[in-house]
Amino acid sequence: MSHNQEYHEELKKVQDSDFTHNWVSSSGFLFYLQVACFVAFTLGGCYMLYTKRYEKINVPVQESSLYTPKYK
Repeated sequence: MSHNQEYHEELKKVQDSDFTHNWVSSSGFLFYLQVACFVAFTLGGCYMLYTKRYEKINVPVQESSLYTPKYK
């Protein structure tokens, strides 16, 4: 009987500290993990858009298609 009781006490200790058996601490951890991932992806996206922003380039355009066209 003593061995069985020790086994159950040890099992209870493991289950209390186990992530999957304690839904209160695991749900809080998952919530903050989701918030951290959302913030990281948002800041990463903003940084990418800031560094890869549109830069004006000079493209050759036919003179006949300008706003004030020039004809030969």
